[in-house]
Amino acid sequence: MNSLYNFTQSFKVREKLQPVFFIGHGSPMNGIENNVFSNQWKKIGEKMDLPSAVLVISAHWLTKGTHVTAMKEPKTIHDFGGFPQALFDVQYPAPGSPFLAGETAKLITSTNVGLDHDWGLDHGTWTVVRHMFPEANVPVLQLSIDYNQPAAYHYNLAKQLYDLRKRGVLIIGSGNMIHNLRMIDWRSMDAPGFGFDWAIELNDIFKKKILSKDYNALVDYESLSKNAKLAIPTPDHYYPMIYNLALQSDKDAIEFFNDDYVGGSLSMTSFRFG
Repeated sequence: MNSLYNFTQSFKVREKLQPVFFIGHGSPMNGIENNVFSNQWKKIGEKMDLPSAVLVISAHWLTKGTHVTAMKEPKTIHDFGGFPQALFDVQYPAPGSPFLAGETAKLITSTNVGLDHDWGLDHGTWTVVRHMFPEANVPVLQLSIDYNQPAAYHYNLAKQLYDLRKRGVLIIGSGNMIHNLRMIDWRSMDAPGFGFDWAIELNDIFKKKILSKDYNALVDYESLSKNAKLAIPTPDHYYPMIYNLALQSDKDAIEFFNDDYVGGSLSMTSFRFG
């Protein structure tokens, strides 16, 4: 009973609305490297008040239906190959929160949300959050992406999560605005700011639409440019951003960070609301 009381108290309504982040997570190596991207994630964590929990919509948990992790101790998932052993050795032992998972499922009324006990924290989550909260002292949950549904579905579902911002839950969409791995120029991986013309074009369009709050255009992203299919050949890394757009309040300021390119066809551009 005391445990339930403590969890309930942790998620009380706070005076300040919790910010929302879309984070371009890029390579899994960002999880163990100290570079311009990971150092920015670290600074964010150092400057903000400790959230009551973190809820991540990761590009790497694609499901049929919507699910939320509900275990007490989510495992660290190494969902990649071909990287150094040091990356596979990383464990991020943040607790979960069955209570918050249940409350999150209740908030979403447009579909039945499954309480998942098998997934854990994939690299779209832990490679970012371990830099923000290195002590692993904040509960971390993931909400899956129903990959059978279009962008508009995810935008409308995300609106139902707004109450979590009032209760100190940090909501992070983790993906990449521009994500075309097939077209990466591996020879230019270390060239700062190198982006293909079409990647720069779409990235600029996305930023302008975010600043003008033209979210309907971003939901209908394929009509933004003839190059949209190059920037977003599949929407898995784009959909997490849709969740963040739906969670903006009228008073939220917008701040972009890590606004750069990797290998020509990957944009690390990230933003904060609030």
